Amino acid sequence: MINFNLTKDQFGAISLIDAQGIVHPSIRIIRAFPISNPSHGFAIVDQNGHELVWLNDLSQLPNNLKELIQTELSFFEFIPEIEKIVHLNTFALPSIWDVHTNRGKTRLKLKSEQDIRRVSEEDLLITDANGIQYLIRNKKNLDKFSKKVLDRFM
Repeated sequence: MINFNLTKDQFGAISLIDAQGIVHPSIRIIRAFPISNPSHGFAIVDQNGHELVWLNDLSQLPNNLKELIQTELSFFEFIPEIEKIVHLNTFALPSIWDVHTNRGKTRLKLKSEQDIRRVSEEDLLITDANGIQYLIRNKKNLDKFSKKVLDRFM
């Protein structure tokens, strides 16, 4: 049973109205496991980070709340997913990688082998020289060249 509502004001701030009618302004929505389990575990927290609502998944919500939450998450979550490594300037470090992501083509600079971290058996998280994180979901699905590059740096 849903015992809260969310509203968005003209400035884009989201407020939560709880079951007692108390308005909690400027709430934040946080995905608990954005990489390992992105479709489960959501917290709605107040300005001080105190949890107001926990949601196991969004399927239990009416469409209007689900859409508002998904839109809000998309503004604050930025982890492009690498789909293909197209080119790199050298197998030595630092190296410049040209990649295709789910958000388009980009270039990243890898400073050290420690910038590639395994987050699950098949998923990797790459942090470039600017601190931007890129996700590789299921490296087994990558093309041969991309796998070769990753094997070299892992």
